[in-house]
Parts: sequence; structure tokens; C-alpha cells
Amino acid sequence: MVLLVGYPIVSNFILSIQDVTVTTLNALGKPLVGLRNFQTLLADGVLQRSIGNTFVFTVCCIVFQFAIGFALALFFNRGFPLAKPVRGLLMIPWMIPMTVTALMFKFMFSSNVGIINQFFQACGIIKSPVEWLLEPRSAMFSLIVANIWIGIPFNMILLSTGLTTIPNDVKEAAAMDGASKRQSFLFITVPMLKPVIESVLILGFIYTFKVFDLVFVMTNGGPVNSTHLLSTYSYKLSFVLFKYSQGAATANILFLILLAVSIFYLKFVYDDRRAE
Repeated sequence: MVLLVGYPIVSNFILSIQDVTVTTLNALGKPLVGLRNFQTLLADGVLQRSIGNTFVFTVCCIVFQFAIGFALALFFNRGFPLAKPVRGLLMIPWMIPMTVTALMFKFMFSSNVGIINQFFQACGIIKSPVEWLLEPRSAMFSLIVANIWIGIPFNMILLSTGLTTIPNDVKEAAAMDGASKRQSFLFITVPMLKPVIESVLILGFIYTFKVFDLVFVMTNGGPVNSTHLLSTYSYKLSFVLFKYSQGAATANILFLILLAVSIFYLKFVYDDRRAE
């Protein structure tokens, strides 16, 4: 753990307080600048927009992924014929490599031959093709739609597994006492799924917050830096602009946010266990 996790984190932090560019990359004594890289970045409008984009992207994706995944989990938990095979087929979006999914959605949202424009034009919703990936708002919308499609199976399978652990005796007893299906869902299913829901939401937040390949393939942070997330902006600073220290500082900001979320989750779980 020290070699594979600790060393890269420490090394990246040291890089973020140095001034490392193409000219100083191989120098023995790299100049230390303290927190100047962070100050420069925080005054940078692109970083501020990247932070905002990352939170908007993450929250929108989690809300829809969780809601649709939960609905599908409840649906397949009914145990109708072919429920298991169909649920297995719905895992395909999560199993496909992210770059393949990104290329597929990039083609679907293309202005000339994309099926999205063809469908909307056939329905009379739009008259002319929309440049989905060339306008800031529609480009972010396209990214969110693609990531929701990827994340739904992950939410569905974890919540489905949690639903199988709820004893039928509890539901039957509640039904005999006159509880409606809505009351049974709100006061039995949801409370007993609380640990699973917490895990799904925190894992979904972490996975979505650090998404890179989907954005890199579909928009590469464009148009005009409007869809940059912290991960893609860190890559651009490091390997396009060759500002290695600023790229490392951006990655550290991403790391610190996820670390804070993880600590909050662990504290939340610890408090729940103490209460029990």
C-alpha cells in the first residue's frame, strides 16, 4: 500500500509545490514555489469552471442513475419470467469499455449522421440538426446522458442484491397489519436498504467525480473548455500545456475533495454503528 498508493500521492504533492515544466523536468534541483501553483489555479477561470462542471456532472448523473437503477431493481425483484436474463442483459452498458461507449455516443450525438437528431427530426421536435457536442450546454447534457446510461446497471445490480436480503416475513407481517405497498416501501424497504443505498451513493459519487475517458473521447473538454472536469483539466495542464506542477495541483484538488467525501462517509457509517 505504501509503494502503490502512498508513494504516488506523496510524489504528486511534492510535484505540485514545485515549478516543473519542460525546461526543468530533468533538472536535479527543481525550484520550490510553495502554494503558488494552487493560487494561480484558483485565480484561473477554467479551473473554477472545471470544479463547477465536475459537481454538476456528478450530481446530475447520480440522481438519475440512482432513481432509474432503484426503479429497475424493484421491477426485477418482482420475480416474473425472464427477469434474471433481462437483468443480465441490462448489465451490458456497464461492462462495455468506457472508450467504446464514448465513441458510440459521440457518433449518436453527431450533427449529420447521429441517430439523436434523426429521431427528433422524425418526431417533429426539431427542424434542423442540432450541434450537440459543439455548444457548451448541449455538450454537457450529452456527457451526462452518456454517463447515466453507463451507471444505471451498477446501481441496479447493487440495489437488487440488497433487496434480496430483506426477509419476506417482514413484508407479509406488515401486510397483515394493514400496511399499504407505499407504506411498506417507505417504512420497511428503504430503512432496511439504508446501508446499501449509502454505499451505492458514495461509490457512485467517487466513480463519477473522477470520470476522465468519457469526456476525453466525446468532447476533450470543449467547446472552449466548457466541459472540462477536474480530471480532464489536470490532463490538459500536464500533457498538453506541459505545466506539470499545475496539473499535479489540479489532481491534488480532486484528491482532497474525494478524501473529504470518503472521511464523511466513514464517519457517517461509524456513527450509525455506534447508534445501533
